[in-house]
Amino acid sequence: MSIPVISIAQMREWEKASWAAGKSETDVIRQVGKILAGEILRLTQPNDAILILAGKGHNGDDARCAREHLADRRVELLDIANAEGDLQKLDSALRSQPDWIIDGLFGIGINRPLDASWIRFIERINAAKLNVLAVDVPSGLNADTGEPQGAAIEAAVTLTVGAPKIGMLQHHASRYVGRLVVAENTGLIDCPHRGDLNWTVTGDFRGFPPRRPVAGHKGTFGHLAIMAGSLGYHGAAVLASRGAQRAQPGLITLFTQPNAYVPVASQLQSTMVHEWPPQTELPGKFSAVLVGPGLASPDLPEQLKNEVRKLWREATVPIIADASALDWLPTGSVPQNAIRVITPHPGEASRLAKKSTTDVQSDRPAAVRDISRALGNCWMVLKGHQTLVGRAEGPIFINSSGNPFLGQGGSGDTLSGFLAGLLAQPALGEDPAQTIRYAVWQHGAAADFLTRTRPNWIVEDLIEVLGSFSGRDDPSGYD
Repeated sequence: MSIPVISIAQMREWEKASWAAGKSETDVIRQVGKILAGEILRLTQPNDAILILAGKGHNGDDARCAREHLADRRVELLDIANAEGDLQKLDSALRSQPDWIIDGLFGIGINRPLDASWIRFIERINAAKLNVLAVDVPSGLNADTGEPQGAAIEAAVTLTVGAPKIGMLQHHASRYVGRLVVAENTGLIDCPHRGDLNWTVTGDFRGFPPRRPVAGHKGTFGHLAIMAGSLGYHGAAVLASRGAQRAQPGLITLFTQPNAYVPVASQLQSTMVHEWPPQTELPGKFSAVLVGPGLASPDLPEQLKNEVRKLWREATVPIIADASALDWLPTGSVPQNAIRVITPHPGEASRLAKKSTTDVQSDRPAAVRDISRALGNCWMVLKGHQTLVGRAEGPIFINSSGNPFLGQGGSGDTLSGFLAGLLAQPALGEDPAQTIRYAVWQHGAAADFLTRTRPNWIVEDLIEVLGSFSGRDDPSGYD
């Protein structure tokens, strides 16, 4: 079950309710320490050097409790009580170049600017350019606003307790938070809070997709039409088609521009490839349509754009729009219960919202709401760090998988193809929210797996492993 994103006040209420229910604060600290140790063990190798910086509060206690579970690592523990007085021993420890630092200095309780001595202390850690794992929140970061309180630890990974705090998900906070990991089973009672923003966890996809019927055939699993590829942009059509193949719909037909037909068709086997027909309507019966990848040539026929607009306004099957097709979509309503999905990156979203990319990134959930509302309450996948899935109303889900190496040309084409290939299957179209979230999570999970096992991977490698992970796997680069 996805985890709600909460505030500091809500976290405190959760803790109080847990203590009132008989949960032990000491037991929770021990459990967090054990989870923290498990995370650092994933990140390191036997005999690696770990420096633990433990402050006076409970974050320091969490960090101290991790030590007993790190028997085969070289661990140095520094109890930090006074920034000015302890700076010299910090400098000495940093000179040994530890493989990882555990930051247990301050927790979410910090609510005022740091004094000059603590700012110097934190800046000294950041200047060392070492890997840091922050406990609950990077020290010095306001967990409600995502702003540093004068200075904040720049962590590679943050292991937050129980649930993400709202400030950690602000775009400007990513510099400090790094990769966000949630310590779920800490001994607290079930989270009593619910909200519009929810953090996706691997277990959300246990048992999904449902088992295919044993008597199923090509007709059972749908027929996807893809409108993609133009002169100079044929690769996007190929990648979208191969991404769709990994979703395993019954059939895939690709319609491409005549001047791109040969390079596209020569690279595909099981996908049926046709030139875009001279008539103005998409021929044939399909269970979903993907439009947009590689349709960037300036000489595209206006009939093609008109067909996309007509499909968006009238088709009863799922329509997935990506890339150039996003600029052709009409505003207004669509048929009731019709599935519509757009997959913009922040730059494309800025054009749809008629705002700057900075404005979109400063409030990504609001951008999802506004753009979806304008386009008939469509589903929106706002790509980027912690990709969002949602629409004008209802919950918005934050994807937890993926990493910066997805920032390669063709990555988005692959995602749109995989997503469309899933939605083309009638059984998966019955729950579009789960199917869209699953596609996004699988895409990120594939990147995490490759980053761990093949650091110089390319998009063609991504396609090879796309869809390989179950809700019981942890394919992250930190496994």
